[in-house]
Amino acid sequence: MIEKDFVTEGLKRTRIDEYLEKELDRAGYGGMEIQVTPLGTMVVVYAERPGMVIGRGGKTVRAITQNLKNNYELENPQVEVKEVDIPELNPKIMAHKISAMLQRGMHFRRVAYSALRRIMGAGAQGVEVTISGKIRGSRSACAKFTDGYIKKCGEPSIKYVKQGFATAPLKPGVLGISVRIMPPDVVLPDKVDIIQPKVEEPVTTETAEAVEAPTEEITEGSVEILEEITEEAAEEAAEVPVEEPVKEDLKTKATEAKEAVEEKAEEVKDKATEAKTKATEVKKAVEEKAEEVKDKATEAKTKATEVKKAAEEKAEEVKDKASEAKEAVEEKAEEVKEKAAEAKEVVEEKAEEVKEKAAEAKEVVEEKAEEVKEKAAEAKEVVEEKAEEVKEKAAEVKEAAEEKAEEVKEKAAEAKKKASDKVADIKEEASEIKEKVEKS
Repeated sequence: MIEKDFVTEGLKRTRIDEYLEKELDRAGYGGMEIQVTPLGTMVVVYAERPGMVIGRGGKTVRAITQNLKNNYELENPQVEVKEVDIPELNPKIMAHKISAMLQRGMHFRRVAYSALRRIMGAGAQGVEVTISGKIRGSRSACAKFTDGYIKKCGEPSIKYVKQGFATAPLKPGVLGISVRIMPPDVVLPDKVDIIQPKVEEPVTTETAEAVEAPTEEITEGSVEILEEITEEAAEEAAEVPVEEPVKEDLKTKATEAKEAVEEKAEEVKDKATEAKTKATEVKKAVEEKAEEVKDKATEAKTKATEVKKAAEEKAEEVKDKASEAKEAVEEKAEEVKEKAAEAKEVVEEKAEEVKEKAAEAKEVVEEKAEEVKEKAAEAKEVVEEKAEEVKEKAAEVKEAAEEKAEEVKEKAAEAKKKASDKVADIKEEASEIKEKVEKS
């Protein structure tokens, strides 16, 4: 069934990953990818130090390719090595680094926090380091260290969060290190960007466009100028005589322009009042901030003076303690000098006694050596006498042995003669028996 194919493929990938992790541990192994192509199987290996993966003259890569072909049933495998751009954002590399630091004897908290700082300093959104095993004593425990924002459930935790695992064999037991990193370029599905709408004001007439002015910097003088412009426009509209329809149109246009200008003037006035109120509020806020800053500065100044006084007092105490320690050290040094002098005298007396005893022992040894020499000479003479006696006995034994040998030879000759006689007798008897048999 197709499910079995998926399972076997996953097992094969896991076995290859474990083999590469074990083989390329020192090179900073950071994972692998398998791409099946018509020409063969492309295995992309990510490592912190690609030179150690390639080896001298490509020796290591060729050995890995041969093992993948023979032991893992890959058709025409081709190994490609790529360098990891930012090793701190690769969870496998960081897990192995934590394992190496723990094996060197560093404390697990120090190792975990240093790894957190390095990973977050590389730009990660969040990180979680878990160390489990016998980290504090004989009982197993689990310590978890987190920093930043990291997803722990749902599809984003599977799709975006990278995971790495390593083991650290120590004397109490084996520790398991798990590292989960959320990369900096991850965009979560619940993120919403709010775009501010652009508000466009409708334009009524050309006069309104001419009257429009930037409202960013509004003062009381600009408001008075706008009021004078509206009054002059109203007077001009009143002076125009009403004779023809064209003049009526102009009058209506002038009234409309006047109304538009009055509306704009009202808006400008409102904005000016708002700007004025905001300016007063900002001024008040600035004054309050300035007061707070002044208060904080005075507090800091008082604290600085207090700290200075405390530091001076501490310095005086340290000086007094240092002088006392110096005096105590000098007294100890004098005592040590006196004891050293006494010990020197005792050592010299002991040396004289040892020399005298050595001289006496030398005389005794010389006397013993003379006695040993005399005894050796006597023993030598006794040995020579014994050797002479042994030689004489050996000569006598040799003569006796030769006599015995002669006797044995004679007896052998006699036995040989007897045997030959016996053989001749037997032959004669045999010939007689043969003749009798032939006659019969």
